Amino acid sequence: MGAISRPRARGAAEALLDYNAVHLGRPTPQDRPLMLGCELPVGTCPDMCPAAERAQRERERRLHRLEVVPGCRQDPPRADPQRAVKEYSRPAAGKPRPPPSQLRPPSVLLATVRYLAGEVAESADAARAEVASFVADRLRAVRLDLALQGAGDAEAAVVLEAALATLLAVVARLGPDAARGPADPVLLQAQVQEGFGSLRRCYARGAGPHPRQPAFQGLFLLYNLGSVEALREVLQLPAALRTCPPLRKALAVDAAFREGNAARLFRLLQTLPYLASCAVQCHVGHARREALARLARAFSTPKGQTLPLGFMVNLLALDGLREARDLCQAHGLPLDGEERVVFLRGRYVEEGLPPAGTCKVLVESKLRGRTLEEVVMAEEEDEGADRPGSPA
Repeated sequence: MGAISRPRARGAAEALLDYNAVHLGRPTPQDRPLMLGCELPVGTCPDMCPAAERAQRERERRLHRLEVVPGCRQDPPRADPQRAVKEYSRPAAGKPRPPPSQLRPPSVLLATVRYLAGEVAESADAARAEVASFVADRLRAVRLDLALQGAGDAEAAVVLEAALATLLAVVARLGPDAARGPADPVLLQAQVQEGFGSLRRCYARGAGPHPRQPAFQGLFLLYNLGSVEALREVLQLPAALRTCPPLRKALAVDAAFREGNAARLFRLLQTLPYLASCAVQCHVGHARREALARLARAFSTPKGQTLPLGFMVNLLALDGLREARDLCQAHGLPLDGEERVVFLRGRYVEEGLPPAGTCKVLVESKLRGRTLEEVVMAEEEDEGADRPGSPA
C-alpha cells in the first residue's frame, strides 16, 4: 500500500509570489529564485487578534466599536479578546516578516471567518455599511496571514472559500443606500476581486481535493458577468469542472446576459442558490434596465401603449408592484393608475446608475431560514444541486 501523501505546504517563494500578486501587482520572474528551498513557518497565534496588537490599538484608541468590551465605559475603551480581530496592515518595504507568534494558523483563521460571518455580519447594533467595511478589512488581514505562512493548499482553500463567501454576502446585503455609508463600493469590489484571485491561484496550484471549487469558479463568472476575460478563464478549466452543475448554470446565466434574453436570464437567476445570487446581484440593476429599454423600444407609440406592472414583476423578478412602479418612474415612463405603465414614445430615459432594487426575491429569500454562518461554512444543501423545475 502506498504512503499517504501529506498536504503540500507552500514554500516561501510561492507565498511571496501569491502576496505580490494580491497586494503589489503581477509577480516578476525574478521573484521566484529569491527564496527557493526556504519553507515558511506556520502561525502560532491562538487568538483572532494578537495580544500585542490588541494592547497597541487600545493605547492608540484604534479599536473599532465592534471590538470593545460590551458596556465598557473606560477611557480608552478596553479590547475584548473574544471580539477583537486583527486589522489589515500592509507591510512596509524592507520590514521583516512577522514572527509566527503574530500569525494565526489556518484553524484560527477559519474560526475568525466563522466569527465574522456568524456574529459580526449578523449584528443588529451596526449599520450594514459599517459591518461591510469592518468585515472586508478583517478578511483582507486573514488573506495576508495565510499568504505569509506555509499552509497546505487544501486547508488554505477552505479558509479562502469561507472568507470570500462572507465578503460576497456582506457586500450583497448593503442594498441601495450603501453609497451614503462608510463602505466604499469601489474598494469593496477590489476586495472581492482580490479574494477571487487568491482562491483561484490556490486552486491552480493543483493540490486538492477542493470539493467547493466548481461552486466558487461559478461564483467568479457570475460576479464578472459579461466579462470576456472571465469567460475565457472559465472555459480554459478542465472539462470535468466545466460540466459540474454550478459551472453549467453560471455559463447559462452568462449566455442569457450576453444575449439580452431577459426572460431566460431572470428565470435562471431565480434558481440560483444564495451565494451565487449574492455574486450576481451587482448585475441585476443593469440587466433590468436593458430589459426595460427593450420593452420601451418594442411597445412605445406616439399615443402610448400600456402594459400591466404585474407582467414586469414576473419578467424581471421584482419584489412587487411598488418596485415595478419605482423602476418605471426612474426611467421617465408614466403610470396609468397603480397597476399599469404607459410606454410613450420619447419618454424613456436613462440617468445615472440603474436602481439597485431590494432583491428580496432574487437574493434574500434564498437563505430559507439558514444562518449566514451555515452558508459560509458549507453547512447547507449542495451549492451545485439543481432544484426541481429549474430551467436547463
